[in-house]
Amino acid sequence: MRTICCMLLILLAIPAAAGAKGTTLQQRIEQQRKKAESIQAQLHVKKQQLNAATVKVQGLQAQLDRTNAAIGQVTARIGEIGAQEHSTERRADWNSIQLRAAQRSLAIHDRALRRRLVEIYENGELSYVDVLLSAQSFTEFVERWEDLRLIIDANEKAVRERRNAEQRVASVQTALEQAQLELNGEQQDQARAKNQLDSLATERRNLVIVADQERRKVAGQVAEMEDLSASEEAQLEALIRERERELESQRKAKGIAGVEVPSGAPGTFAWPVSGTITSPFGWRSNPFGGAPEFHQGLDIAAPQGTTVTASAAGTVLMAQWYGGYGNYILIDNGGGYSTGYGHLSAFYVSAGQQVKQGQAIGAVGCTGECTGPHVHFEIRYNGKPIDPAPRLHS
Repeated sequence: MRTICCMLLILLAIPAAAGAKGTTLQQRIEQQRKKAESIQAQLHVKKQQLNAATVKVQGLQAQLDRTNAAIGQVTARIGEIGAQEHSTERRADWNSIQLRAAQRSLAIHDRALRRRLVEIYENGELSYVDVLLSAQSFTEFVERWEDLRLIIDANEKAVRERRNAEQRVASVQTALEQAQLELNGEQQDQARAKNQLDSLATERRNLVIVADQERRKVAGQVAEMEDLSASEEAQLEALIRERERELESQRKAKGIAGVEVPSGAPGTFAWPVSGTITSPFGWRSNPFGGAPEFHQGLDIAAPQGTTVTASAAGTVLMAQWYGGYGNYILIDNGGGYSTGYGHLSAFYVSAGQQVKQGQAIGAVGCTGECTGPHVHFEIRYNGKPIDPAPRLHS
């Protein structure tokens, strides 16, 4: 996040010179300040749009990922069904071979049995009479009769067993054919489901492409506005420096000394709030999407409403809403140093007030461009941000 140089606020706290030239320069500074703030406000809106576009792309991509995962599952199931069909086909083929063999064996036994029965019918009585009459005793007669009966029974039993085997094989064959039909039906269902998922994936892929194109477009607009904002702030800084030189000349002409350095500064700064640093000083990924940005301070997370204290003694130059910083306090700590406190939920001081180091000045909040309750804390030297971390003490 870029900010307007804190020197502007220092100058606003000093009465403007009475001359026409000073008044005109002050008006130019005020006009430039309003212009820079307007761009910052537009940039804030555009960053919100970029964040929404990024969330939309992420949501659509998640839907596409789920659809692709479902396609993978259906494809795997189709493969499993194909393997099962192949196995069932092989079993059915083997079973058909067994069924045909059983049928041929049964046919052979049937023909043999029929021939014997025909022979018995045509010649059986004489043959059996001959066999029985040739017996030497009654016991032998009975034995021969029993042997003949067993032969006939054995033939009939063999036929029955073959028929039972044929029925079992036929039953298995019917079950295999039914399983094959069911697998064919499921494969067709899965193929239809895959076609539907493929169409859905194509649709969602197109939506992701369109949404990402929109996101890239907004990101480009954000980058352009950030460059414009930096340019406007640079112009404002130039005007402020010119005004500062003018006021310094006026002070020297009147014999007025410069701003006295408060006892707590420079170089001695206390933590404004106890918490965790969630974003350090330096380059970082933009939390609202878009290109990387230079973070000009520390983000210190703390519960909503936690008291924020002055890091160093000085004069409050600003306690008001300030663009992406939300509720913002700026303190002139003397010696070219100033400290800033952003995203506050409440003010406990006002512009022009003198504060001591450790004095309560506000409360933690999440105003402006913010992702959660925290304090954006800055230390600036001659208007330029410097890393607060090595300069803070307990």
